[in-house]
Amino acid sequence: MGDGGFFKGTSSEQDNRFSDKTKKQLKNMSFPSIFNKKVNLKKVHMPTLQQWISKKVIEILGMEDDVLINYIYETLEETHSPDPKLLQLNLTGFLEKNAGSFVKELWERILSAQENPSGIPTEDIERELRHQEELRNKKE
Repeated sequence: MGDGGFFKGTSSEQDNRFSDKTKKQLKNMSFPSIFNKKVNLKKVHMPTLQQWISKKVIEILGMEDDVLINYIYETLEETHSPDPKLLQLNLTGFLEKNAGSFVKELWERILSAQENPSGIPTEDIERELRHQEELRNKKE
């Protein structure tokens, strides 16, 4: 053992044969322009967003998939400004053709939520107001 216990050669990062496949995949995919807008999840009310994610995944898959739902939550919570392109790429294996529309809708909701002081998407606020109005009308 005259080499001092060190490995010889190059690592996979140094060898061009093992280039980053994720970068290549991202280059070959098309994304909506809305993905270029950055988000700050500190401004977003996460329980509302998580509720929507859960409901939407169940709607797409036709069943509840806790592993996928938790994966999406954790991916968003890892950083305060997640990458929607990478998220779409990672979800494609689970949601297949629906991954693009899911992430686009998710991103629109996040952008809407961060603009509101409550951190809740405008669509949810309007739906709740309509619901309250309907309840008032029924009481009358």
